[in-house]
Amino acid sequence: MPERVLVIAAHPDDELLGCGGTVALHARAGDHVTSVVVCEGESLRYGPEGVGQARHMRCAAEALGVTDVRGLGFPDQRLDTFTLTDVIAPLEAVVREVRPTIVYTQYGGDVNRDHQLLFQAVLVATRPVERHVRSVYAFDTASSTEWAYPRTFVPDTWVDISTTLEAKLRAMACYESEVRDYPHPRSLRALEHRARAWGNQVLLDAAEVFMTVRRVHRDGQAPV
Repeated sequence: MPERVLVIAAHPDDELLGCGGTVALHARAGDHVTSVVVCEGESLRYGPEGVGQARHMRCAAEALGVTDVRGLGFPDQRLDTFTLTDVIAPLEAVVREVRPTIVYTQYGGDVNRDHQLLFQAVLVATRPVERHVRSVYAFDTASSTEWAYPRTFVPDTWVDISTTLEAKLRAMACYESEVRDYPHPRSLRALEHRARAWGNQVLLDAAEVFMTVRRVHRDGQAPV
């Protein structure tokens, strides 16, 4: 049966930086992917008029083959002005509606405070009472995960994105305001290097990496 995949990201482009290639693999396999971006990602840096991040999100999702993309509209870089329950509640609603089997989200040790708080909220929204959630993975976000200290992101899962790396880069190009010049980690060239470096660790041409937050094998299911 097709998987039900839920991606929960803090800002527009995080969903792509962390797991764009993996999401494209899910879409190609016929899995249903829902992408949720919690913050609007533009008001703080670009003013009330913004730069069209909602349009960029749709463009990026289309490049990956994702049709269900949702923005929750929390203000950029201000999750710490809300109670954690304020963030958890809409995520719980999505989890109960979508009933995902696999969840991908931000790593809780990133330098970005929104990422840290979102990770805490996702832990609650996907707690084991939501029995349909089989796996929760935290992803690596360029220019955030590696800039934290202490550097505690230690991947335990590598996903071969050799066939979807180009789709990931095309999707990133949709975020016109977020792409930077090389050698910035969010430049297209650096993102390609990053994927190839992660992949080369395990003899793959290109990969995305994850830390397993939780995997549950129910009903006598053997681990694979």
